Amino acid sequence: MPPKANPVHTLLQHLEHHAELYAYLARLGQERDTLVIDQCHPNAYAFILAALCKAHPHKTIWILHELPRLREKIATEMETWSVGCTTLPEVSAELSDGAIADPESEAERLAVLDSLAQKKRLVIHTQEAALHGPAPSAESILQARIALKNGLTLDPARFTEMLVDCGYERASIVHGRGQFATRGGIIDVFPWHAAMPLRIEFFDQEIESIREYDPDSQLSTAKKSIAEILLREPDKSAIAQDYIADDHLVVCLTDTIPIGIRTHLHLSQEGIDEVSHTRLALGILPSPLGAFEAGDFILQESKREQFFSQLSTWYSEKWTVAMSFANQGEEARFLELAGEMPEIMIMRGEVHAGFLIPSIKLAVISSSELFGRYRSATGVRKNLLDRQQTSAINLEEIQLADLVVHYEYGIGRFRGIQPSDDAFTEEIVIEYQNGALLQVPIDQAHLVAKYVGMGGKTPELNQLGGASWKNTRKTAEKSILDYAAQILRIQADRQSKEGYAHPPDTRWMWEFENSFHFTETADQKRAIEEAKRDMESTEPMDRLICGDVGFGKTEVAIRAAFKAVTGGKQVAILVPTTVLAEQHCRTFRERMSDYPIRVDLLNRFRTPAEVRDTIKGIADGSVDIVIGTHRLLSGDVVYHNLGLVVIDEEQRFGVKHKEKFKEIFRHIDILTLSATPIPRTLYMALMGTRDMSTIDTPPPNRVPVHTTISPYDERVIRDAIRREMKRGGQVFFLHNRVKTIEMMR
Repeated sequence: MPPKANPVHTLLQHLEHHAELYAYLARLGQERDTLVIDQCHPNAYAFILAALCKAHPHKTIWILHELPRLREKIATEMETWSVGCTTLPEVSAELSDGAIADPESEAERLAVLDSLAQKKRLVIHTQEAALHGPAPSAESILQARIALKNGLTLDPARFTEMLVDCGYERASIVHGRGQFATRGGIIDVFPWHAAMPLRIEFFDQEIESIREYDPDSQLSTAKKSIAEILLREPDKSAIAQDYIADDHLVVCLTDTIPIGIRTHLHLSQEGIDEVSHTRLALGILPSPLGAFEAGDFILQESKREQFFSQLSTWYSEKWTVAMSFANQGEEARFLELAGEMPEIMIMRGEVHAGFLIPSIKLAVISSSELFGRYRSATGVRKNLLDRQQTSAINLEEIQLADLVVHYEYGIGRFRGIQPSDDAFTEEIVIEYQNGALLQVPIDQAHLVAKYVGMGGKTPELNQLGGASWKNTRKTAEKSILDYAAQILRIQADRQSKEGYAHPPDTRWMWEFENSFHFTETADQKRAIEEAKRDMESTEPMDRLICGDVGFGKTEVAIRAAFKAVTGGKQVAILVPTTVLAEQHCRTFRERMSDYPIRVDLLNRFRTPAEVRDTIKGIADGSVDIVIGTHRLLSGDVVYHNLGLVVIDEEQRFGVKHKEKFKEIFRHIDILTLSATPIPRTLYMALMGTRDMSTIDTPPPNRVPVHTTISPYDERVIRDAIRREMKRGGQVFFLHNRVKTIEMMR
């Protein structure tokens, strides 16, 4: 019988069959007693909490966690169970005088408290420490705001005075919260509690439009008819716990009952005995499928028979069975292998691990258990400023007085952005020799770039209209042409002969791409499509993928490798270190575990027998993808049918190795990955003799590293280590003296 798709609320309604549990959940908050649910496996926490939210649709519910990782996992799963959640972050503790709190966390915290002050209903995930942290009182938040809407009469000059009086900082360009900028009839302001800055356009003394905009590109992203601005950063005379009202519900997922906080529900796997409570043993068990390893369900028929046998048993005993798939690709792959099977519910979303509730005959299975893949929680905290650069000049990186280069006029000094004479557009102002100023319309920003020099010497400013810049350009262009001729001779042989044209994408490729557990950024999608287009051409590919660490270059290589292997070719992944080779091997094997693809490793840590077996597999074609260091270039490594070479961190290979690459892989598709390409590689890409794809957009949840420099203070170090260990993180302590390193213990 084909599987039947059912909405999530059907499963939540199924929990009503447990009459005792549902009765307790429905009357939570009406009594002083605390309900403790024992024998509740953590895999089911999100499901029980979603049922609680359904039973109390108009109440604010606080969910207290112990570890941030568990909090993110449960919050993500609650989204799958159709419950929208928010997070109250812990106050960013200052490690030393002058340390700056994380602005995103502070804004997120203030936004939650602002909603609570306005009596909005929320489901809040937080920690006990976050409740005890300083917070503004609800009264100060409500009093320190102004409501703006289209058509409102407001004097722009008076409005800017209010912003200054309330602590906002005037800036030429708005970069962060608490800043504002004026340009003619336009006022940009970044409210303290907002995710994005606002652009308010006036017609005389009337608000004509309100738009959110990207602070990097300065482009509008969304129109708003109404907006609220906190006129000042509220004082922190209260604590967040003061916002827990009498009609709120507090759920505790920690091992101990928090002191001074009245809790209504405590979920526990073992039981809590330190407080008077009503105990309910729910008997929720983990899914019996947890033993599946990567690739077992796909490649081992016995494993599939084990699963479908269990499914038939549940069906004969009239169990309700639901399966969660993270994406369409996983679902399609499962249905292709399943064929005829008993009726099940299928839902889309993140359920990290399944669970059983025998008392109501309910089984929930996660696709990650079947496919054995590692899946990290993405969390409910979104990347608030997912940005993509659209012009050559990055206003976020250029500060006043920085050196910039105009294509036509040369090196000058950036003096900011100002309104044009008609006040409808803006101009970039650049200062040249003798104080001469050049106004560049904002639509010509692509002609301006930040100056990047070598040797540490500060260059002289060019004379506006002088001949020095033209002469410099001519000299540089001649050098580039000479160098280009040399490179073209090297490239001529590759381009004069036809390479292998890989076949178009297959259904396997579609399933493989849709099984990716994360959302690709726009830049990542473009890089993937450009690489696949090159591979399908008869001209040998020579493409550079340039992007910062963690921006998704490896996934581009994985998809290119999968395309090559499914087209009947071998792939060689060349990396500079054995550690990186091991890491890539694990990643490639995990991503391709559902398919009959052999990924092998070749480096100095392999035993002689393993090396011989791998080399034999490369020669006879049984090894589809080989990952290794310089060992891949040895004379005894003979490829059976090589179709793609991926070079990771190309800048770390020497010139001799690069020349050998060209000799060995003369007519093979080459994909190069680099965060910091060497000048020669970059020049080749910029001149068009080598194709380049750039990945500038960070993935969601990737935040910059916060660095604090302070005098040596053991108290500061101890507190920082304790905070990191409390949140379940890792600490690396680097010491600068071998002789005294033992003393640091």
